[in-house]
Amino acid sequence: MSEVKRNAITKLAKLQYGLWFALAIAIVSCGTEYTPKPKGYNRIDLPAQTYRPLGQAHPYTFEYSSHAKVRPDSSMIAQPHWIHIIYPTMGADVQLTYKDIQGNQKALNNMVEDARKLTGKHQIKAYAIEEAEIKTPTGDIASVFELEGEVPSQFQFYVTDSTKHFLRGALYFRTATQNDSLAPVIEFIKKDVVHLLNTLKWQERK
Repeated sequence: MSEVKRNAITKLAKLQYGLWFALAIAIVSCGTEYTPKPKGYNRIDLPAQTYRPLGQAHPYTFEYSSHAKVRPDSSMIAQPHWIHIIYPTMGADVQLTYKDIQGNQKALNNMVEDARKLTGKHQIKAYAIEEAEIKTPTGDIASVFELEGEVPSQFQFYVTDSTKHFLRGALYFRTATQNDSLAPVIEFIKKDVVHLLNTLKWQERK
C-alpha cells in the first residue's frame, strides 16, 4: 500500500471518529435536564423608622414616617381632610379618608359596611384576607386587614370613636413590581400604620 493511500485512510478514520464523538456528546446533552435559575429580586435597603407629628388642621392628628410626605387628596371625589401619605422612594401611598359621624349610629354602620365592601373587592385576586382588631392607647378600636396575593392594596384599616370620627386607610403601590419582592417594604409601612394608629388622637373643632 502506497504512503499516499495510507495517509488518506488514516485521515478518513480520524474524521469518522470525530463525527461519532460529536454525535455522542449531542445525545448526552439532549438527555440532560435543564434546571432554571431561582427568581431573584433587587435588594431593597430600608431606612430606620422615625416619625414626626402631622401638624395640620384636621379633626385628627398622629405621627407618621419621617420618610413620607403628606399631600391633600386631589381626586374628583375628595372631601375635606382626605389626605395621602406618600413614600417617594418606595412608590407607596397610604390613602386616608375621613368622615364625620355626627352621632349618627346608622351612618356609622354604613361607613363600616362600605369599608368592608371596599376591602372585599380585592377577593378576586387575594388568596387570603386576615382581619385583626387593635385597641389604641386612647381606647378606640381599629380593624386592620392584611391581603395576600397580587392585589393592588396589601393593607387596609379603619378606626372610629363610635360617636364623632371615622378614619379609613389603604396602602397602594404606584409600581408594577410583584408583591413578593415588595414584602420588605410592605412590612415596613405596616409598622408605620400601626404607629399611626397608636398615636392617633381626635381633635375637636373650634
